[in-house]
Amino acid sequence: MDISLILELVTASVLGAVLYTLIGIAPGTDETAVLAPVTLVLVLTGFEPIVILAFFISAIVAKKLTDSIPVAVAGIPGGVMAAPMVDHAMVLKKHGLPEVSIRKMASGSVIGTLVAVPLSLLLASVIAPFGDEIKNYASQIFFGGAVFLALMAKNRWLALAAILPFAILIQGLRHLYWGIGIVPEGTTVFTSFFLGITIGPIILKLFELLNRDIRNKLPRYHKKEIKLQRSKKEKGFPNPFKILDAKEVGTTSFASLTGVLTFFMSPVGMTIFLGETFSNYIKDPVKRASRAISSMDGLTNATYIAGTLVPLIAIGLPLSPMAIGPAIALFKAPPVFTEDHNMHHLLSMNEFVIATVIGAIVAISITYFITIKYAQQICVFVFKYIPHEALLGVFFGLVLMLAYMDAGWLNIAGVLLIGIVAGTLHRWGVNYGVQFMVLYSAPWIMSWFM
Repeated sequence: MDISLILELVTASVLGAVLYTLIGIAPGTDETAVLAPVTLVLVLTGFEPIVILAFFISAIVAKKLTDSIPVAVAGIPGGVMAAPMVDHAMVLKKHGLPEVSIRKMASGSVIGTLVAVPLSLLLASVIAPFGDEIKNYASQIFFGGAVFLALMAKNRWLALAAILPFAILIQGLRHLYWGIGIVPEGTTVFTSFFLGITIGPIILKLFELLNRDIRNKLPRYHKKEIKLQRSKKEKGFPNPFKILDAKEVGTTSFASLTGVLTFFMSPVGMTIFLGETFSNYIKDPVKRASRAISSMDGLTNATYIAGTLVPLIAIGLPLSPMAIGPAIALFKAPPVFTEDHNMHHLLSMNEFVIATVIGAIVAISITYFITIKYAQQICVFVFKYIPHEALLGVFFGLVLMLAYMDAGWLNIAGVLLIGIVAGTLHRWGVNYGVQFMVLYSAPWIMSWFM
């Protein structure tokens, strides 16, 4: 590997860290909605796979380091995975300790990354010899994953009942496109359908705004005032092992280890379960909140890294909620990446290690330092000058463009239809994991009736 390629990896990692440091702080940015489209554009643009991987690893580490900042200062999660931490962060804020909340969560993320990177690479090496055997049952595994995630959902019976109708919708649109000649028969329209599910809640909300009755019933608010207290300046590069006490380091490390081993399970469910398990017995509210948020942040980072690397290196199929969500473009982005030709087939183990290590180190070096040193200043800038709606508008535009590239003008309507259905199901409690697994297993499910 020559110096020029190393410089490309570092540059891509720096760009990923800077971009997702800002995006992570923006309130309400869903991980899948902001990671998947950008990664997909990089793949379709023709960047080297190893460069894209370094960018992606840096992006997810940076995103998970910063999306807890608006939780600490304003009680607003920067992403879906930060939502379980809101209550605990508000306890610390109530006691006048928002800067402690930021430092604990960011330090938990760093420990989660340090634990997850080597363990994920090791676990992938252990599973790799069985990769071909696993691939033979990929469709059944995806269907089993849909059922498993549905059973874990809060509204499990609704989630189970939605699997077959949603499969019919997806496969029905594909057969429609084949029948009228929009795409050649047998061509699988996938990317735009995936993105339609990703931004389904946004599409549903936009259509609801066209309904006058719904629009008139929406609450109106004046400008919200968010007051920030000045935090103490940190000298030198912050040390996560000093910011967290010994017990917090222990529970965060154990939670991160568990996140790696359960990479195939729902990250949100595991975050809530383990975070509460490690802190429920602590009576002091400040210590309980500190233990919970540090453990939760470590677990989410570990789950995201393992959920990407283990399936990518060992199998080449997206067999985890993370892989089938934000990281999907690393596995499948036609015509560049397919199930039989993606990073799993193009990169060696050494290249996976180098890209992952560079991406993680760059993101920690930049984002962790900035998070601890300048979190409040960045929050003020983002809250003042980067509207949430502007970010969502950019990603919505990308989805429409990619829908057209996939199957022309009619597919834009098809993606909007999938978005309305997916957004409604999501609102009713059918999570993204179930919907993405159905998207993958739809051809196999429909083969039962043919």
